[in-house]
Amino acid sequence: MRLFIGFDASQEAEHELLNAQKKIENAKINLVKDFHLTLKFLGEVDDDKSGEIEERLRKISFGSFKAELGGIGVFPSENHVKVIWIGLEPKDKIIGLQRKIEEALQGMFPKDMRFHPHITLARVKTVEDKEAFKENLKNIRIERIRFKVDKFKLIKSALTPDGPVYEVLEEYNSN
Repeated sequence: MRLFIGFDASQEAEHELLNAQKKIENAKINLVKDFHLTLKFLGEVDDDKSGEIEERLRKISFGSFKAELGGIGVFPSENHVKVIWIGLEPKDKIIGLQRKIEEALQGMFPKDMRFHPHITLARVKTVEDKEAFKENLKNIRIERIRFKVDKFKLIKSALTPDGPVYEVLEEYNSN
């Protein structure tokens, strides 16, 4: 099964992210339907490993914090856009939680060396006018919505022709 660990955006933040999606022009894109921050992508995992993953994640202790939507960005680069995303702050709190997850799963999965706190808005198929597209993205303003992060989830992701379908396997609350 295909697994990842993440936390959801609030309804207010989702509303702002939906508004941002509507402003993307000059490209053929696949819009993301479920807004979350992926703390760690585990990939394909044997069913018999899920119990150990859940047990290790239960041992993580973290305090709740407020996350805030930041600015728009792209992966891998401005000249070759494949993903459009919104950054999340405060990076230190989010990276701190991500590192605790990395430590808890040490020896089971490779360490993620390039973690960047973000929520994906869209995946880009083709860009019709590169300069107009880049200018459009620069002009999209994001309201800095704040929301509480007091849990993260282990999520199963099934890929379908209509996009991924998510199933929460377990939630882990802050202390």
